[in-house]
Amino acid sequence: MQYTDRLLGSTSPVIRPMRIAIVTETYPPEVNGVALTVARAAAHLQARGHVVDLARPRQASDPLRDPASVLLVPGAPIPLYPQLRFGFPVAGKLRRHWSDPVSRPDLVHVATEGPLGWAAVSAATHLGIPSTSDFRTNFHQYGEHYGLGVLKSPIGAYLRTFHNRTRRTFVPTRAMKASLETAGYANVVVSGRGVDCHAFSPARRDLFLRRRWRAERDDVVVLYVGRLAPEKNCSLVMDAFLALKAASPRARLVLVGDGPSRHQLAAQCPDAVFAGMQQGDALGAHYASADMFLFPSLTETFGNVTLEALASGLAVVAFDRAAAKVHIVDSVNGRVAPADDATRFIQAAVALGRDAEGRARIRQAARQSALAAGWDAVLTDFEHELERVFEVEERVDERTCFV
Repeated sequence: MQYTDRLLGSTSPVIRPMRIAIVTETYPPEVNGVALTVARAAAHLQARGHVVDLARPRQASDPLRDPASVLLVPGAPIPLYPQLRFGFPVAGKLRRHWSDPVSRPDLVHVATEGPLGWAAVSAATHLGIPSTSDFRTNFHQYGEHYGLGVLKSPIGAYLRTFHNRTRRTFVPTRAMKASLETAGYANVVVSGRGVDCHAFSPARRDLFLRRRWRAERDDVVVLYVGRLAPEKNCSLVMDAFLALKAASPRARLVLVGDGPSRHQLAAQCPDAVFAGMQQGDALGAHYASADMFLFPSLTETFGNVTLEALASGLAVVAFDRAAAKVHIVDSVNGRVAPADDATRFIQAAVALGRDAEGRARIRQAARQSALAAGWDAVLTDFEHELERVFEVEERVDERTCFV
């Protein structure tokens, strides 16, 4: 989950630049996959010559005066994610801002589906501005992990209505596209994810960091990166690691991230290293200094951490879905278990942890597969889809002028 100012995409300007308003309820310095991916997309579009205006909730670190090209709106902490904020539904404020010819965008791209996102789609529709959206998170599945399963159907209906109000809904995988289309979503387009193979690289391996983890050179270090929360299925990380530790007593577990499940996980495995939130070079070093990566989540739309682990040369164990389904070939550059088959997941982790030779081969293949997943092509395809929406809108406007 890393964003750097070093742009990987093309910096040559486009012939017909657009003014694009990006609306998001999370953005750096907040640390999560959505925030950092949105920031990278915004930087790519700016480097290509487009004008990018941002609308997002005000953060504690923001100055009292709004930065240039950023519209800050009131917000409040998200109940299940108090370190993040959702934006208030300020449709009127957005309409007034976008009604000004100076700040009126050619297109509104909504990255998150909260109240601010809904307000943005409503304001854009009212003003006749085309909008697009990202399907980023399976919120309708989260309720099951917090005793709120009754909300799954209404949340699912809200998400479908939200996205069908926009001209495009971007999803990260073909499997997600098929799933949403079956559920009644329209105009779904695949826009993948990339990885920065410089920020995440085996070259960042740090033997001093491993010693802090009390891991010797040949000890197996198992890593998890992400929120420590029920919806991330972190209990399976612990089950798999404890099974591996029974067979390989010197194995070590490192968890990067924080969340409500931390105390429960610490009680299950007091020897685990809880490294907290990591960013930048420190995050890259944590990845590269491990040997295996466990990713048990079943609620991800993609899971950027899977690509980051592959790029770092780790042997990944994941379920056969989201990023793993796209980028991992079982027993070639990682291990995948059938979706929701915890037993197979644990077996794969134990087998990989005990097979030093096979693990070394998989780690090398993992790095090679990640090298083919750079951001340039991904963001260029995304940009071209936005241009297609803009061009269609222009043709409609031209026809209207002659009616």
